[in-house]
Amino acid sequence: MLTRSMTLSAAQLHTSQPNISRLITKLQRELDLKLFARVGLRLVPTPEAEALYVEVERTFVGLHNIRDAATAIKALGTGGLRIGASPALAIGVLPHAIQSFRIAHPDVLIRVHTSDSATVCKWVASGFCDFGLASYVPDLQEVKERLLYRENGLCIVPAKHRLASKQLIRAKDLDDESFISLGSGDESRSKVDAAFKPGSRRMNLETPYAATICTMVGMGLGVSVVNPLVVRTLQMPRVKAIRFEPAVEFRVYSVHARQRIEQALCAEFLSCLAQVFERPDSAIAPMA
Repeated sequence: MLTRSMTLSAAQLHTSQPNISRLITKLQRELDLKLFARVGLRLVPTPEAEALYVEVERTFVGLHNIRDAATAIKALGTGGLRIGASPALAIGVLPHAIQSFRIAHPDVLIRVHTSDSATVCKWVASGFCDFGLASYVPDLQEVKERLLYRENGLCIVPAKHRLASKQLIRAKDLDDESFISLGSGDESRSKVDAAFKPGSRRMNLETPYAATICTMVGMGLGVSVVNPLVVRTLQMPRVKAIRFEPAVEFRVYSVHARQRIEQALCAEFLSCLAQVFERPDSAIAPMA
């Protein structure tokens, strides 16, 4: 239909003229239609062939649309990525993973929703988020978790604090210090509290965000024990981070819905996240 020539058609399709002739004869026989007439040295399509060509073109346009749609889904996902994350992980982990993910997928829409770990898990269970990053996972039948990372917390004090020059701070060193805590009911708060004797600290400030705690410590409002990922990400010059005993472990879990198949982009993003944790030069790698 395009070349009006068996010879030119054969050349474009990398075959022989007899093969083109056989294909046309076979097609005419199967359809019971006369498709071409020879006029001199050229093939002239019949009205039936012209009508059939319109339908074939329409079908091929549809196939191209399907291919384009599949390519877009592979590159951009089924509507982007919806990620739930606890505040500490949204600050200390996600930006590095997104930066790595953007290299291969610069145009994928990523929505980050932030709340406490329990809420993040509920978002994943309901399908509101494709997956979540949580510091702990409550007992929910609808979700499953995978441990990605663990590290002991750091004690943070103002840069000019009496303890700022120490290499190791023990719980008893913070006796009678103003202590800035995470919010009541937070699993990480419970772990930190368990490291101290009741009543040994002055508990007069609390906030749900580790970043806010770091800011308050830098202003001299107290001391704390926090997730090291947040401290290293913020890199606040007025805050000194020091090893703490007894060890208070902070964890990072990825949270997934049990009854839902994840899109391929989720696996790619989690792979980027794993690479961030594994890189020794990463901004979230443990300090020497």
